[in-house]
Amino acid sequence: MDQHLLSIVLFTPLAGLAVLLFIPSQSKRLLRIWANLAALAGFLVSLPLVSRFRTDLSGFQFEERASWIPTLGANYHIGIDGISLLLLMLTTLVGFLAILSSWNAVQDRAKGYYAMFLLLQTGMIGVFISLDFFLFYIFWELVLVPMYFIIGIWGGPRKLYAAIKFFLYTLAGSVLMLLGILTLYFQHFRQFGTYTFEIADLMNLHMTLGMEQWVFWAFFLGFAIKVPMFPFHTWLPDAHVEAPTAGSVILASVLLKMGTYGFLRFSLPLLPKASVDQTIVQILAILSIVGIVYGALVSLMQQDWKKLVAYSSVSHLGFCTLGIFSMNPNGIAGSVMQQLNHGISTGMLFLVIGVVYERRHTREISEYGGLAHVMPKFAVIFAIAMLSSAGLPLLNGFIGEFTILQGAFEASHAWAAFAVTGVVLGAAYLLWLYQRTMLGQVTNGKNLGLPDVSFREIAVFAPLIAWAFWIGIYPKPYFDILRKPVTEIVERVRPEYFRGQGPGAGGQVAATRSPGSTVSTLPPPAFAVLRQMATVSSPSSNVSPTPAPGPRPTAPVLAPGPRPLSTGGRP
Repeated sequence: MDQHLLSIVLFTPLAGLAVLLFIPSQSKRLLRIWANLAALAGFLVSLPLVSRFRTDLSGFQFEERASWIPTLGANYHIGIDGISLLLLMLTTLVGFLAILSSWNAVQDRAKGYYAMFLLLQTGMIGVFISLDFFLFYIFWELVLVPMYFIIGIWGGPRKLYAAIKFFLYTLAGSVLMLLGILTLYFQHFRQFGTYTFEIADLMNLHMTLGMEQWVFWAFFLGFAIKVPMFPFHTWLPDAHVEAPTAGSVILASVLLKMGTYGFLRFSLPLLPKASVDQTIVQILAILSIVGIVYGALVSLMQQDWKKLVAYSSVSHLGFCTLGIFSMNPNGIAGSVMQQLNHGISTGMLFLVIGVVYERRHTREISEYGGLAHVMPKFAVIFAIAMLSSAGLPLLNGFIGEFTILQGAFEASHAWAAFAVTGVVLGAAYLLWLYQRTMLGQVTNGKNLGLPDVSFREIAVFAPLIAWAFWIGIYPKPYFDILRKPVTEIVERVRPEYFRGQGPGAGGQVAATRSPGSTVSTLPPPAFAVLRQMATVSSPSSNVSPTPAPGPRPTAPVLAPGPRPLSTGGRP
């Protein structure tokens, strides 16, 4: 079954969609039940991936490969590593919870609504498991279509404007990314005489620094718009505000992660010389820090509950991109953890907004106040979601932010100093939001009769709350899953990082690359310690090694805190 497990996960939502099309549009209850069952099945079939995933193996697991369009060099090639696994599980769980949260929210065109969500689920899963660029691009573009209709048909008063803006922004980035893909495609033919979209084969290319830089910026625009990074973020608040609750949840929890995933899966491994170019790294770090502070400051000024959370995503995703371009194990592992954490905490916040919007049909913060007296269970759930997003210790947000700041400190003390202001501002706007809406006396008589959360609504929040506490209290399994892929990325872009050079004169670690590349010299970790020595395991039937230049050295992976979680023996 392992041989086709990923295909089963990929096509389960699509199979559910096929059955949904035969259910009469008038049977709304049956449509709801079937859509929820199909989404639940998609989550359940993905669970074996967790139990069967081996953290001691490098490369991709559960690989499937079949010839698709041989004349173009395109294959049906899928597989996952630790990064893909975490984002895939986030997708299947949040996709199910988003559909479950729509039980009473959508009354018109319910059949089309659920059909769009199941199609969207298939596209998102495909993005995270594709190992062929042609296949990846099809899934990347597929995601745009259902999301456009979800916003444009079931959205708010300005839904058409928001839907068109979302589509045009992301499509423009996708076209530029396609130019970068085609450049690699033709470069492979020029160097090896064959056309291929296989990512593993494209990693064998040898390009000049200038060529890599052009391709990097083409990829950057596609991925940065999707994240979105400052200053490409302007489509996000409109899309969030006008989308239905489930659409906002999926958009924040999963769709934005496609951009950060693109940086990790494609930009860094395929373009190592450009990825460590000092000018590029400095530009992206500055844009990330500006996004962190700008998003937090704008959130403080918002009077619309949903728009506040939307701008908070710009700030939180700035941490993710800063961690990526710190170019060290702590930064990259922390970035993936924060992507997962953001999907959990911000997903909960949009679900919280959906609960009150269904009851009051307004998102103005001034319309609320003292809701904790009227809806005490809801106030507790909101408090957990808010503190999770703010990065309270023992909740998930703390783990990601702390590890990213540790990686940023290793790269540059200034980066960490500026980025930490985003943590303070994040706590400020979230606590102020909670105070204005939950605490004090009831300031609006219309809120006195609001019902507290139902059993179904509690069931939607429960898995996310449990996941937030699990990561916050015991993150070790997640860092174990990320150890191998993070090590491989760092080895690819900074091959000298793990080769035992240690601090040199002036307390710095050299990051030497081939002639012609420009590499920033980064200071050593300030308070990180070695966690475990990574070793290379022999390939198995369902694992293929990721290409890396030169012999693979043993590689330490840093823990998220100042003490190691465990210590393994040396090989």
